[in-house]
Amino acid sequence: MLDVNRVRADFPILSRQVNGKPLVYLDNGASAQKPRVVIDAVTRAYSDEYANVHRGLHTLSNIATEKYEAVRGIIARFLGVADERQIILNSGTTEGINMVAYSWAMPHLQAGDEILLSVMEHHANIVPWHFLRERCGVVLKWVDTEPDGSLDAGKVIDAIGPRTRLVAITQLSNVLGTRVDVRALCHAAREKGVPVLVDGSQGAVHAAQNLDDMGCDFYVITGHKLYGPSGSGAIFVRNERLAEMRPFMGGGDMIREVHKDCVTYADPPMKFEAGTPGIVQAIGLGAALEYLMDLGMDNIAAHEDRLRDYAVERLSGLNWLNLQGTAPDMAAIFSFTLDGAAHAHDISTILDKKGVAVRAGHHCAGPLMDHLGVTATCRASMGLYNTEAEIDTLVEALELAHDLFA
Repeated sequence: MLDVNRVRADFPILSRQVNGKPLVYLDNGASAQKPRVVIDAVTRAYSDEYANVHRGLHTLSNIATEKYEAVRGIIARFLGVADERQIILNSGTTEGINMVAYSWAMPHLQAGDEILLSVMEHHANIVPWHFLRERCGVVLKWVDTEPDGSLDAGKVIDAIGPRTRLVAITQLSNVLGTRVDVRALCHAAREKGVPVLVDGSQGAVHAAQNLDDMGCDFYVITGHKLYGPSGSGAIFVRNERLAEMRPFMGGGDMIREVHKDCVTYADPPMKFEAGTPGIVQAIGLGAALEYLMDLGMDNIAAHEDRLRDYAVERLSGLNWLNLQGTAPDMAAIFSFTLDGAAHAHDISTILDKKGVAVRAGHHCAGPLMDHLGVTATCRASMGLYNTEAEIDTLVEALELAHDLFA
């Protein structure tokens, strides 16, 4: 069981005040706060151990290289991947999905081929495919959510047609908290010979993963949502897909030899890691994932499920608050609007005066906003350090906002 008071003590920022009120940070879906172990790892890497990685033979380079390369194994362990050579380090989910678009999809897809998406995808899992639509004539095919915000994996599977060449799907909606049965989807798609990219940006932080069992071809994560530094992340690529991919970017580190008339490339994963990487960011990500694994992902999931249940109870009692998405087994992510003329930005500003940090806007999910018939929502997204008392504070702040706009 998670000791939330002990956990909160690990996060220095949670002790500060905002507008004279204790900070209630409910914007974890956008970016999570950092524990002291991550801050210390980043500080130490810059103050005592910094040098460029790979090929340097001096002491500092050897230390930095060893710590940087160890992160690949940490990520593999965190994601349930036996072969760490399938882990490519990068700056996060956006880079990872763009790499798949340019390195794998562009060489393999032709005009009229389909990429299957759900309507609740983040823009990071939409815009790269629009690039292929604009430049290569690829067709984007969409599957809608159910009225309660859930996504029927069976409907996604049924939507796979003879021209479907890729399914690109989120594991967990950043707006609705909807969990997707990606394992069933991946296994069914594999039987049909269609690769699956899973956007794990939200899913990886809320539950333990076993990608070898899940059966996906690509899986992307971003470090700043995993309590690690911004500018860190990774993509898992199944070996058979790695063999089909051409390099995304060219430069140092991804080559074996360069001559005037030819170039040969390094083996994966280095083949897809051009240039000086985010050394310190990756080291910080490794520290964050080890912190999460020490706490236990099952313990984190159980704590967040309790928060979800309590939040559902409290928020459902506000008959003037409109929740977007009520799917069973949703994560502790709640998007909402208020009756009347209150805009999401106004609501967020009022909540901030009470020290409550939530997100307001379209959440990089334009097609989902269109599907829901709204232009913007407020979103309260919870993490491992949040408490039931903070949910009470959120409700009190919402009641104030409602009174102001009544």
